[in-house]
Amino acid sequence: MKILLVDDHPIVRAGLRRLLGIERDIEIREATTSREALTSFREDRPDLVMLDLNLPDVGGLELLKRLMTEDHTARILIFSMHAEPIYVVRALQAGAIGYISKGAPPDELIEAIRRVASGVRYIERELAQELAFRNALSASPSPVEQLSSRDLEILRLLAEGRSMTEIADAIGIGYKTVANTCSQMKTKLGVTRTADLVRIAIEIGTS
Repeated sequence: MKILLVDDHPIVRAGLRRLLGIERDIEIREATTSREALTSFREDRPDLVMLDLNLPDVGGLELLKRLMTEDHTARILIFSMHAEPIYVVRALQAGAIGYISKGAPPDELIEAIRRVASGVRYIERELAQELAFRNALSASPSPVEQLSSRDLEILRLLAEGRSMTEIADAIGIGYKTVANTCSQMKTKLGVTRTADLVRIAIEIGTS
């Protein structure tokens, strides 16, 4: 099984290499940026992509969309520090087959890798329970839960201190599109200033 691991943290990559090193049928390729990931994906066509959401250039949700454009059958497992349900929902909507947090037990991570590589959807047990619990209690989504994956990506970049021009360049869209999206997010979230969007981004853990 060929796995493409996309994560910019050397410690995370080293830890996964040690964990998966005992699995004799697994071969790992690594990428630290979205650009590297796309190049490696095109060249190697891995059986599974393990994708972090926080990357130094284009974020994981945006990269996920681009990978699915490259190959709509790609099997992608999100492996992220984010354990908030909104990220799980947006990732699955964008085409991921699985989602597991970096705090999950090693045996569950191995199970997730095996299942997603075989085409079976897998969500970390605790996250799946929380999603089910929230859906049972909530008749309507909160304002934050109404944000799209593009909204979350722009929030992430705002929280990093990027200007709208820099965000437009990073995502590959026009400046006006970024500005309009920010205006729409302010309306969705009931705020009036860009600084409020940055505050919300930090609160929900996009940065």
